[in-house]
Amino acid sequence: MADPRGFLKHTKRETPQRRPVPLRLKDWKEVYEDFSHDTLQVQATRCMDCGIPFCHNGCPLGNLIPEWNDLVRTGRWRDAIERLHATNNFPEFTGRLCPAPCEGSCVLGINQDPVTIKQVEVEIIDNAFAEGWVVPKPPTVKTGKKVAVVGSGPAGLAAAQQLTRAGHTVTVFERDDRIGGLLRYGIPEFKMEKRHIDRRLEQMAAEGTEFRTGVNVGVDITARQLRQDFDAVVLAGGATVRRDLPIPGRELDGIHQAMEYLPLANRVQLGDPITDADGQPPITAKGKKVVIIGGGDTGADCLGTAHRQGAVSVHQFEIMPRPPETRAESTPWPVYPLMYRVTSAHEEGGERVYSVNTEEFIGRDGKVVGLRAHEVRMNNGKFEKVEGSDFEMEADLVLLAMGFTGAQREGLLTDLAVEINERGNVARDADFQTTVPGVFVAGDMGRGQSLIVWAIAEGRAAAAGVDRYLMGRSALPAPIKPTAVPQR
Repeated sequence: MADPRGFLKHTKRETPQRRPVPLRLKDWKEVYEDFSHDTLQVQATRCMDCGIPFCHNGCPLGNLIPEWNDLVRTGRWRDAIERLHATNNFPEFTGRLCPAPCEGSCVLGINQDPVTIKQVEVEIIDNAFAEGWVVPKPPTVKTGKKVAVVGSGPAGLAAAQQLTRAGHTVTVFERDDRIGGLLRYGIPEFKMEKRHIDRRLEQMAAEGTEFRTGVNVGVDITARQLRQDFDAVVLAGGATVRRDLPIPGRELDGIHQAMEYLPLANRVQLGDPITDADGQPPITAKGKKVVIIGGGDTGADCLGTAHRQGAVSVHQFEIMPRPPETRAESTPWPVYPLMYRVTSAHEEGGERVYSVNTEEFIGRDGKVVGLRAHEVRMNNGKFEKVEGSDFEMEADLVLLAMGFTGAQREGLLTDLAVEINERGNVARDADFQTTVPGVFVAGDMGRGQSLIVWAIAEGRAAAAGVDRYLMGRSALPAPIKPTAVPQR
């Protein structure tokens, strides 16, 4: 059991230091310094091993957090990775990218700073890789069943690994040129270096998962071919329809979606020959005045990328008001807290502008040179303009980071004739099966835009549904059920 007085002896929450801003802006490496095992063990000692661990409920994967916290506290690192891998296929991804709803549910967080759960998680897996404990786990028996996984983001990869280990022959299809989905091209290197993806893919390939890149399923392979060649299909293509801003001037050159901008920066770091004579990607912030519309994580990714490319100035617009410094009354414990947060990108510079709405882009010679906007306030749940608050701002590059509205319907989804629910997502039942027998869906394509931890949880749960469909029963864990079950 945990040290019953650990949280009393160690009241201070400690996390890794970020590298100095002037230094890290010179490269694309991850921003955090190394964190010593001794310090981490002290932080793990703060875990109270609660009688009712609300962190379990906060984590969609149901991670066994108090167990591996105590294993780290007592130096049993190999046991810790076994407990962590029992519920999470890719803790090296979640430990870097998840916003840690588990910490928002930590009981200690009621009156102290919560346990550094996310940091303990990432140190466990990084130590396991360093020690050589992460090895392929190929199936001992093959079922003879073939499964296609369409999409190679976290949901698709989690489903693929689970199904491969269950003995099925799994092929992952990715229309891009590399495996990883948004992990590969949507997440900047300074948040997660791509070597973490590559070493996990090596494990999966050694287990027997086949990866096919550059294949646009629905075009290069028809829906009919897919159904004929495979006994089951998992749709994990994400919610790729980007939310746009259809206001006057939207057609001007220099206005781009975040997912047009970020992948190019990642490709440069991967060595792809897409740069101009000055070594810059086709869309770059170098020497420009940048405005990012959207205050979420994707906007912050654009912000950090623009800093490293050498932007003259960066403003990040958010239509919502600035959150409070501490947990908002609207999100009481153990709900994930709404509060003001400063990411590494925000720490590096730029200005965050809240309660603002952009109403028009200003152009000259077909190129954007600025925008017109005004302040807004909430009134009965709706935004209304604050009279007299109009302003203009110069901008050579505008990046739209306003999220996604659902799955791409034309092509594969239309050809498969799966049902789309009222939210624009692929409908599914309690086993994650769509309205077409043998076709399953996991991740953002079925749930809508969400967190990486939800994607992995859905991939694992969908894998259990597929296994049960193919074999009549399944021993694979299914940590969650869909948020909505379609009527058939």
